[in-house]
Amino acid sequence: MFDGQFRTQVDATVKPIGRGLARAGVTPDVITCIGLVMSLAAAIAIGAGAFSLGVLLVALTGIPDLLDGAVAKASGRSSVRGAFFDSVADRVTDAMLFAALAFNFASTGEPAWVVLLPVAGYATASWVSYVRAKADALGFDAHVGLVERAERIILLVVGLLFGGAVLVGVLIAIVALNILTAAQRFAAVWSQATDATPTLSARRDERRRRRTPRTESSAATRRAQRAERRRRQAESRRS
Repeated sequence: MFDGQFRTQVDATVKPIGRGLARAGVTPDVITCIGLVMSLAAAIAIGAGAFSLGVLLVALTGIPDLLDGAVAKASGRSSVRGAFFDSVADRVTDAMLFAALAFNFASTGEPAWVVLLPVAGYATASWVSYVRAKADALGFDAHVGLVERAERIILLVVGLLFGGAVLVGVLIAIVALNILTAAQRFAAVWSQATDATPTLSARRDERRRRRTPRTESSAATRRAQRAERRRRQAESRRS
């Protein structure tokens, strides 16, 4: 939601910085790697219970996430490979942060259901991402829903700032919002796919009709060839 509403303004803000980094020879992949390293440091801090440091590092990981795209555009290195790397890095970052929280809860003796909350948070977040990725691959639009990655990170930061019951409540909210968003996207794609089904069926029928004359012609040709062979065999026997 935030990404769709504020992406243009954010891109305009970081564009000069991206140009400066591009002139300095910094590549988008390097910035993405820096973000991964910072995310690992944040996960270690969270797992150790240093939530304040973890919040600072999580906030700082947003900077590389903003700048890699700006540098790619400024340097003319925007590519499918870069977008793929950035998307995978986001998933790895999310996994490390939620795993760190689960480790912290387990090491501090929290109840089992609390330990499982970060696991559920990451699992349901993967549903949100997968539905959109699959929809994009099939040519449908799944850019709907209440929360995306930016909202989840903001909620997580808020929970880490307060800790305790607030953090648990935030994780429950993340799980619920992820499920709702995944359901919204699923419904949107389901509707689009249902509307597209007659068109796809018509295309398949058309392909079958185009193949049918060739199939019949091939069968007729084979029958004629077999008849010719039988005629020649009969003539050879008579001779």
